[in-house]
Amino acid sequence: MSIISILPATAADADVIASLSRTTFYDSFAAQNTKENMDKFMNEQFTEEGLKAEVGTPGNDFYLAYAGDSIAGYMKMREAKKPVALHRIQSIEIARIYALKEHIGKGIGSALMQKAIDTAKEKYKTVLWLGVWGFNQQAIDFYTRWGFKKFGEHTFRLGDDVQIDWLMKKDLYN
Repeated sequence: MSIISILPATAADADVIASLSRTTFYDSFAAQNTKENMDKFMNEQFTEEGLKAEVGTPGNDFYLAYAGDSIAGYMKMREAKKPVALHRIQSIEIARIYALKEHIGKGIGSALMQKAIDTAKEKYKTVLWLGVWGFNQQAIDFYTRWGFKKFGEHTFRLGDDVQIDWLMKKDLYN
């Protein structure tokens, strides 16, 4: 088993983050969605250029996960966007957390989640939250194991398909 390390990403990692983002998103959701909706989303809302622009933008924190010397996944955290229910609460979002498919089940997600918790506490946040597709039971189970609970829903547009994401949160000091 490889040693897992989590390192902050910089603007110099924008190409890697964009590629990882597109690969892991497609691998995670293509089987449950139409090719047309996936293509539309990838070509309009999840472009390589747009993803590169996110890296280094204030309020976005990216982390790369390595298994040994190989990149195995990544995470994006952000503070700017909050659901109304968390408006007055010191919170931070896990906007994306993904492992490459060959690394799923090998501790990458857990290492990234621990980094998210540590980062939230370092930033004096009391709640860590995220959105997850309501049909992604594997992810919901993972988040539940980490102590996240559903507190709401919001819509997510994938191409022409309006989907429902669960909003889940973890109280960091309870």
